[in-house]
Amino acid sequence: QEQLVESGGGSVQAGGSLRLSCAASGYTYSTYCMAWFRQAPGKEREGVAFITRDASTTYADSVKGRFTISKDNAKNTLYLEMNNLKPEDTAMYYCAAGRSFRCRSGVTMDYWGKGTLVTISS
Repeated sequence: QEQLVESGGGSVQAGGSLRLSCAASGYTYSTYCMAWFRQAPGKEREGVAFITRDASTTYADSVKGRFTISKDNAKNTLYLEMNNLKPEDTAMYYCAAGRSFRCRSGVTMDYWGKGTLVTISS
């Protein structure tokens, strides 16, 4: 069992930056893939950034060039650096972890955080 707790959400103006954090605890040994998902009201959940155990990354086209996913293994923490934020980035952001070797769009994750809200004003 793995527990994930997100933090760092908030409200920021368009063009601004924000960094989300996800603290992982419990049994993390088998985790191969970690990711950030987001879901806006009335829309489907979207995988925005993925990172594997060996630190290879994949991004959704909508955030490519603006968001950076990274991790600090010593702190068991996942990060999402978000730059040049846009109103369409407004959503609940979720941290997720999975054991699958698939670590890209379409992956089924095994553990989820409760989410942290990001609101971008124009």
